[in-house]
Amino acid sequence: MAGIWGRRKREQEALAAQDADLARRAEQALVAADERIRTTSDELAFAEAELGESLTADLRKALAAVRTHLREAFQMHQLNHDEIPDTPEELRTRNARIIQLCDWAQDLLDEKTDVLAASVAKVRRAPEIIAQVRADAASLSERIPQTKAAVERLSSRYADSAMTQIAASAAEAEQLIAFAVHGASVSERRRAAKQNEEANVALETATEATRRASALLDAVEDFEIEALRAESTLAEVVADSRGDLITARTAPQVPAVTSAMSALQSALGALAPSGARNDPFAELSQLRDANTALDDAIAKAKHRAANPLPSVQQVQHAIDDADRQLGVARGLIAGHRGWIGADARTRLAEAERLRIDLSDMLPAEDTREAALSGARRVAHLASEALQLAQRDIDSSRPQDDGWGGGGGGWGGGGRRGGGGGDIASGILGGLVIGSLLDGIFD
Repeated sequence: MAGIWGRRKREQEALAAQDADLARRAEQALVAADERIRTTSDELAFAEAELGESLTADLRKALAAVRTHLREAFQMHQLNHDEIPDTPEELRTRNARIIQLCDWAQDLLDEKTDVLAASVAKVRRAPEIIAQVRADAASLSERIPQTKAAVERLSSRYADSAMTQIAASAAEAEQLIAFAVHGASVSERRRAAKQNEEANVALETATEATRRASALLDAVEDFEIEALRAESTLAEVVADSRGDLITARTAPQVPAVTSAMSALQSALGALAPSGARNDPFAELSQLRDANTALDDAIAKAKHRAANPLPSVQQVQHAIDDADRQLGVARGLIAGHRGWIGADARTRLAEAERLRIDLSDMLPAEDTREAALSGARRVAHLASEALQLAQRDIDSSRPQDDGWGGGGGGWGGGGRRGGGGGDIASGILGGLVIGSLLDGIFD
């Protein structure tokens, strides 16, 4: 008994120590969170002076939310130290909630101040960024003549439809460069006038303008490389297409194959002659589509040759067989509803559902295979329903041991109700056999 009391005392002491540690951590978290609110408020004031109110709105909202929830934490801490006694469980719950609120406040302020710190750092680097924008603008301006020459050279080689991607790139880049230089000057003037928010917007747009101008000039160089690659691929696809046309002559000459062959020949004939201005991108796309269509048509024709399409008569015979199987199963189950279990009923219901879907299929070429498969599925389900129903009937029919056996036949000592059960068994058995025969000879 002393050992039990000693163990309980040690457990109580350990729990008391844990509660004391939790209370201490709650107080520390509360102090730290309150101090963090004060320092973050100071940071917000400085950030508003540098960035303006719109860029600091998220941090302002976060501070308001944190103050609201921290008031709840202070109220719970007050309850822990008022004159009303609390249970250990109440103290434990409040302290855990205080720590949770303070941790949430710290995490939220960390997230918002990190985002704001990046913006503040960028603002403080504004003179450096403005200088970089002007340097980038000057560097991009030096590329304009080279880009114009490249566009002119490429225009003599490629068709207008291909050149639409880059025809205006040099002119658009010039406009963006001029806009970037103007934006940098506006940013400087606004900053000098202490209009930091407008200065930041102008600087952002100037930086974006130089980025877009650089992308336009790069696109001209990329176009030349991609056009050469497209021409190389086009030559390979032309050779492959001509080989496919030769191979297609040995394929089954069904309308789909002959139509695809004609379309591919037309695509080959539409190619620009050697030395003429062409659009390699469009030609490659058209030829590749026609080539793929021929491959698909040949594959389908070969599949159809190996797997002939069922005739309309064959499909109709399968549907008639499914209807006969359904009629037999439906008649047996309807005549012995009290004995039929869920499995047989489920098979019959699924077969009838599929039969309804089968009625919507016309004996067209594109639905014949599906109709044949569906009819066979209906017949299979109906056959399963019939077998399961017969099983249920056999297991539910009253059993006897024969005529004159000791187990309750005619004249036996264990006769059931004077033989009434045997008579009912014979009648029901006759009904089962009769329903089966009726279904078979229907």
